Amino acid sequence: MTGGGGAAMHGLKRTHTEGHSPRRQLPRSRILAAAAALAMTALLPAGVSAQDTDSPCPFPGTLCLFEGEDFTGEVFMVQAIDPVAGTCVNLPEHGWEGRANSVINTNGYTASLFFNEDCDGGPHPIDAHTSVSSLGYHPKSVWVY
Repeated sequence: MTGGGGAAMHGLKRTHTEGHSPRRQLPRSRILAAAAALAMTALLPAGVSAQDTDSPCPFPGTLCLFEGEDFTGEVFMVQAIDPVAGTCVNLPEHGWEGRANSVINTNGYTASLFFNEDCDGGPHPIDAHTSVSSLGYHPKSVWVY
């Protein structure tokens, strides 16, 4: 979930049923959002594809980060659960700190790479349907749609 402080129980509600002690549970929407967020990021070896194509990033609506320059090495694919709202993804949380060296954006929206976690600081935009074969820096977070 997102940072921002607050009580440890933020987002939880108390429920009580007759004959049972009170318990705390996450609202169903937050559980589904968390599960979907985990399902929308993937780490695959280069060459694995969902479509019959020669593209190193054949998945539509996805930001593909590559460990090597020129779209080589392992691939980390990211897309937002809600493509209208978008989301920030911290790369160190997924084992990708200092690893992204090239990127392909197959989405119809501009993605942004950031030097800091939490999509903080000035963004480096990756326009829709474009790629960068050598980033020259290692982003710590990305904003995707």
